[in-house]
Amino acid sequence: MRRGSETILVVEDEASVRDVVVEVLRSHGYQTLVADSGPQALERWKQHDGKIHLLLTDLVMPGGLTGREVGERLLAEDPALKVIYSSGYSPGLAGKDIPLLQGKTFLPKPTAQANCLRSFGSVWMMGRRID
Repeated sequence: MRRGSETILVVEDEASVRDVVVEVLRSHGYQTLVADSGPQALERWKQHDGKIHLLLTDLVMPGGLTGREVGERLLAEDPALKVIYSSGYSPGLAGKDIPLLQGKTFLPKPTAQANCLRSFGSVWMMGRRID
């Protein structure tokens, strides 16, 4: 399994889920930044301008911004940013205002550690933006 060194912004409102994801990523060499809402994710982005390689975001979160909206805003600033969307809901049910994420990298929750790492590996191997 590929070891990483890139910086990943993890946006997840449930602390227990966020903590497990961060632990797995750090144990495989990735640098992580965390946010528990869309607005906080945008703040982390500003604080670490140009140093975030991948956004892993829950689709449904409190705070007035969905994960999809966060992804769209950050991609507008950095089209090379890689994005993985995640949810405990199916992509089509993750909120009535969120259309099916066809062609997007989607990681369902819960997921096994190996599946999570495979998703990251696939994004890096493609060498191009996943949106």
